[in-house]
Amino acid sequence: MGAGATSAGATLRAVKALVIGCGRTGAAVAKGLVGDGWDVTAVDESEDALIRLGSGWSGGFVLGHGLDSSVLTRAGVADTDAAVVATDGDNTNVVIGQVLQRRHGIPSVVVRVFDPARARFYSERGLQTVCPTQTAISELLDAVRTARLEPTEA
Repeated sequence: MGAGATSAGATLRAVKALVIGCGRTGAAVAKGLVGDGWDVTAVDESEDALIRLGSGWSGGFVLGHGLDSSVLTRAGVADTDAAVVATDGDNTNVVIGQVLQRRHGIPSVVVRVFDPARARFYSERGLQTVCPTQTAISELLDAVRTARLEPTEA
């Protein structure tokens, strides 16, 4: 059987994802998902986000704020399987993530939260969070702890 085919002869649709916030991180995630064959719509308040997506961008793009219900409707929230929320504000990301998860019933919502305590708090309450600050702290501690310190010349 070919990719996307089922035993009944029907084809499976691509996984539909929203990426809310299309800075460096959001744009890279959006491009990565498109590269994996996902149907991706990016949402950002700035048209400059299209530059970060590149001239070969094959996904959708909706200009506007991720908390605006008309923006989410235009982005196809009703048919969305997964979402990544990566704006530049923790509070905004958490609220958008909760709206997508609870109001729209999106089964897989991942939210970037810079504050480690806040990321842990919302994670404990069922919101999947990624905290780049905690990742950096862990990586830096691991790197410095395992580095071989060269003896100094006397």
